[in-house]
Amino acid sequence: MKAPSAPIVVGVDGSASALSAVTWAAQECARHKVPLRLVHAYVLPTRGYPEIILTGSEIRRAMESLGREKLDEATAAARAAAPDVELTTEIVCCGSTTLLIEESKSARLVVVGSQGLGTVTGMIVGSTALALAAHGKSPVVVVRGTAVSDGPVVVGVDGSPTSEAALAFAFETASMRDAQLTVVMCWTDFMVESAYTASRFTVDWGQVEADERRLLAQRLAGWQEKYPDVQVHPVVVRDRPVRALMRYGAEAQLVVVGSHGHGGFAGMLLGSTSQALVYNAPCPLAIVRPD
Repeated sequence: MKAPSAPIVVGVDGSASALSAVTWAAQECARHKVPLRLVHAYVLPTRGYPEIILTGSEIRRAMESLGREKLDEATAAARAAAPDVELTTEIVCCGSTTLLIEESKSARLVVVGSQGLGTVTGMIVGSTALALAAHGKSPVVVVRGTAVSDGPVVVGVDGSPTSEAALAFAFETASMRDAQLTVVMCWTDFMVESAYTASRFTVDWGQVEADERRLLAQRLAGWQEKYPDVQVHPVVVRDRPVRALMRYGAEAQLVVVGSHGHGGFAGMLLGSTSQALVYNAPCPLAIVRPD
């Protein structure tokens, strides 16, 4: 279990997206009264300088100087958002994913932007976020889209251990933000096909929905006792999870999901819903792994 004073860590790369992540994280630090840690990773180039001659130490100094400029800009953004938050910075020579996974071991939360510099939109940071969600030791927040400041926190649940962890994170977040909580559980019917027939199972779908509502109410009961200040809106919808969470997330300040849920293949470290939302969520997204 992380220490109560564990920091929120942000990966900084000089992009506007990373600065948005810094601002979001600084405000979150102020709510929780925890430190903010800004980190920047660089990799020494091994080729690509045929016209100039630089020593390894000169290249390192140049990369560190550039990294310091990026961290200074991020520090200014953090101070503007939350002047009283305790703040530290660090530059490390390694890959950004390696650094952030290592930082997640002692972090309350790791925060990244939705896209970096000089990449196909969202591709590099998206892959970093997916690697963090699969291998990191803390929740990951991808700051993207538009957060509705007075909107609810939205959490997707399916009864799996990871969705239970997401539920815990969502209740705490809603309580800290004095926000309402929308809890979304999805169910779908399905088609059975063969070479000869295509027929839908004979099922009372109304009863299925009623059973799902009952299950959700049971799962929420304990959390509502723990967080009586949080106004909860349970939603049971006949839809695909990604589509439903995209719809409810359009009016939310944060969407929360587990790293993977029911229905995945054995050994999968990240579910399809989490992966899709990393690239498409309409507002900041939190991906939570079980402790």
